[in-house]
Amino acid sequence: MNEQPLNASENEDQDRPTVPDFDLIRLIGRGGFGQVWLARNHATGHLRAVKVIPFHAPGTSDPAGREIMSLTRLEANVGRHHPNLLTIHHVGKTADHLFYVMDLAEDASLSVPRAESSYRPATLESRLAEGPLPAEQCDRCARQLLNGLAFLHEAGVVHRDVKPSNCLFVDGELKLADFGLLTEAGPQISRIGTQKYMPPDGYMDARADVYAAGLVIYEMVTGLPADSFPRLGDRATEVVRSPDLCALTRLALAACQPERANRFSDARGMLAELESGPGKSPRRKRTRRRVTIAAWIATVAAAVAATFWLTQPERVHVNFITEATYFEAQIYLDGEQQLHLDGTPYTAPCTIDGLPARVHHVVLRRAGLPDRDLGRIDFSETRQIVVRPDGER
Repeated sequence: MNEQPLNASENEDQDRPTVPDFDLIRLIGRGGFGQVWLARNHATGHLRAVKVIPFHAPGTSDPAGREIMSLTRLEANVGRHHPNLLTIHHVGKTADHLFYVMDLAEDASLSVPRAESSYRPATLESRLAEGPLPAEQCDRCARQLLNGLAFLHEAGVVHRDVKPSNCLFVDGELKLADFGLLTEAGPQISRIGTQKYMPPDGYMDARADVYAAGLVIYEMVTGLPADSFPRLGDRATEVVRSPDLCALTRLALAACQPERANRFSDARGMLAELESGPGKSPRRKRTRRRVTIAAWIATVAAAVAATFWLTQPERVHVNFITEATYFEAQIYLDGEQQLHLDGTPYTAPCTIDGLPARVHHVVLRRAGLPDRDLGRIDFSETRQIVVRPDGER
């Protein structure tokens, strides 16, 4: 179910359902079969979100029944609240509708929600409309998403519709929402969900949630839509320079492998990788003195390089992106291995800055595999090299 926020003008002519104990103020979201309303409790005056699903809708196969089944599974399997899952306070029904009462997301302007026409629920989708998240926020939101998803997976259920519009912010915390497609974990083939976040194999199990979560993290990092994966776009240089963004990019690439067996088995595996992956290597645990010295050396080296480049041909940055087999391959240009200032090799996916804008002979090398010779590439024309499993570039 794809619940999208609505503009005030779209709410004026809506039929307003009636549910016990709540005034439905205005429509704030609509899915395939249900509506989400901004509502006020009669007794307390507190604002909540109320989702309403009709029992009988033309041309549908019992959407309310499917939602009841999903909510029953959620309550039976999960059994308790989690800080990164949207809290459902009450489930009820009228003669015509199923409804349930949820926490209300903060306003998209990051203010406290109010019963005003300007209110729009704060979703990850609305945040990403303004561009990629800052590195620290990106890392925090990725962990919150994966913690909520891992809690579901450990309970033996899968979400099946992980996407930015189903990630809400409540009191500054990201919460995974919309459990209408939740089901027991299992390797069943299904096309239920949102198409562009589904894995190519069609198995909607925990590995499908992993695939979708990888795409959501990719969107947080790059600010690009999911169908641009794995292109890094304008943020490539910043990704390479930020250990946190680099770690998240690697995590997303590993989660979105086309072959399901090559993905993480569940979200807990993604969290473990985030804690122990390349972005958390011992090199990051330097003393303050070593960090200061390294920063000073890098600054001096950059100044010297900048002076030198003023008299040299144009320099460009080039994105190197690989999938599957040659993931983390080392990069050789004209027979020379490409190294960071600290002497560690560049490994794809990455961006290399300051490359002469001319023709280079490009080779990827990974231990235990034959070299991938990409031939001669003119960097004055090509700034992004994508190596796919079939060898195409």
